[in-house]
Amino acid sequence: QVQVVESGGGLVQAGGSLRLSCAASGDTICISAVNWYRQAPGKGRELVAHITRDSNTNYADSVKGRFSISRDNTMSTVFLEMSGMKPEDTAVYLCEAEIRRTVVLAQPICPSASTSWGRGTQVTVSS
Repeated sequence: QVQVVESGGGLVQAGGSLRLSCAASGDTICISAVNWYRQAPGKGRELVAHITRDSNTNYADSVKGRFSISRDNTMSTVFLEMSGMKPEDTAVYLCEAEIRRTVVLAQPICPSASTSWGRGTQVTVSS
């Protein structure tokens, strides 16, 4: 019911900036929050940033002050602005949409809670 696609990855020099986008389609009214994760080669998946429909945000300590998450009014697109980038930021960045059970006028738009993941976008920071 909800699909997400990441974009905006690429190669950047240390100290540079990138903006990632997470575009959602389908029943976006069901999205309660969006998370950005990253996974570097040989490492586990790390939660980088989180934003709710109420625009509450949280960040991993490793990116605080350098990354900023934001969203559009409809929660259809969530952005991750990355600045002051470091080689250790190199990873595949993945977007996850948290979907809540949603009923509108007695009609179940999203009948149960779930999550939807994108395939990721590669970010490489050169030293």
